[in-house]
Amino acid sequence: MRKEEKRAAIAERVEPVPVIVDTRCGPVEYAEFGDGPAVVALHGAMGGYDHSLLLARTIGAAGFRYIAVSRPGYLGSPLGSRKSPAQQADLCAALLDALGVPSAAVMAVSGGGPCALHFAMRHRERCGGLVLASTCGQRNVTPIPFSFHLMRFLVRWPAFERSMRKKALANIGAAAARSIADPAVLAHTMEDSEAGPLFTELLMSTCDRMAERMPGTENDIAVTRTTDYPLEEVAVPALVIHGTADRLAPFSPHATALSSRIPGAELLALEGGEHVAIFTHLQEVRPRVARFLRERALSGSGAAGSAAVI
Repeated sequence: MRKEEKRAAIAERVEPVPVIVDTRCGPVEYAEFGDGPAVVALHGAMGGYDHSLLLARTIGAAGFRYIAVSRPGYLGSPLGSRKSPAQQADLCAALLDALGVPSAAVMAVSGGGPCALHFAMRHRERCGGLVLASTCGQRNVTPIPFSFHLMRFLVRWPAFERSMRKKALANIGAAAARSIADPAVLAHTMEDSEAGPLFTELLMSTCDRMAERMPGTENDIAVTRTTDYPLEEVAVPALVIHGTADRLAPFSPHATALSSRIPGAELLALEGGEHVAIFTHLQEVRPRVARFLRERALSGSGAAGSAAVI
């Protein structure tokens, strides 16, 4: 990483107070930090505004205003009837209206991808570009683990959440190993002075308010298993970041579809990276995202052209 890019990193912990605002599309929870062009950050399953903040701190750079959203069904944003990616995209546009923000780039991870894609398609004039990390590019047919079916019932009892948190605290390495199968990659990630604390924060925060994250998670699972995307209609600059060993959203077909069907999309393929590749390959991802946001997404350069593999 070049020295100037390292100085631009924003991995330091930020804890802005979340706010719930009423929009024309209903209430939505968000938190924000930073100054500059706006970037909306969208979390994945079992997330919330806190995970959206973590996404921005992990792969973002200084010089931007990050608006971290709790999508419907997560924490302070009730699910209600706002189940489709199109409705969630409209909610993001309504939030920007409430904040007086004319346009923004969008970064999304995992289950936040469908919302981000629909924002680009439905609000083209307001979307400066897309950063899609470990997201689905088409209907996901990956089997749902039995452990999730069990957890969705157990989270109703506070004692289960306390037990999960206690186990994670007692052996964070074992908790991390469930997401990073390669022992060498796991050790390297947890020993990294930036990636280790960030990934640990993700693991621990997932054990907090689990029941308040479950309605959105169940909805995300349903959406990603029933929805295909007209990716050719995405007419904004796009950067696709995906691990080649992703087991939850496999590189092929998902990253392949996103990078080949979105006009002019760029692909950052992370060799051996799993679903949490933005942490295991942090030093590769962060400078690429910074350059993309500054040079393409928020520069008005457009998305025309053939896909580029970085």
